[in-house]
Amino acid sequence: MSRRQGLVRIDWRDAGILTESEQGYSFRYFTAWLATEMATPISLTMPLREAAYTSKVLHPFFQNLLPEGWLLEIATKKLKLSKDDPFGLLLATCADCIGAVEIIDTSMEAAP
Repeated sequence: MSRRQGLVRIDWRDAGILTESEQGYSFRYFTAWLATEMATPISLTMPLREAAYTSKVLHPFFQNLLPEGWLLEIATKKLKLSKDDPFGLLLATCADCIGAVEIIDTSMEAAP
């Protein structure tokens, strides 16, 4: 499995990085974000901290950003993605989410 990453932004400011690896998923706030006065958490379930949030499954906050129902059907067909690839869907559809949080695919930038 290749490693994929998404830049997590809050109100157009870089807040952290979300990474998918063979071990699962991790999200870490950037030190620079934590040091700013405007630092806010992306979710109440993921308060500000230096340590990474890790999980074998995609954290529910990120899962809830994904399209559902008929919109999921359209997105998976149009983007040729599997419904079983939540991280791929997140990277493909959440660069312009409703709300303050957006996920920008940086996987290509991180490739050697």
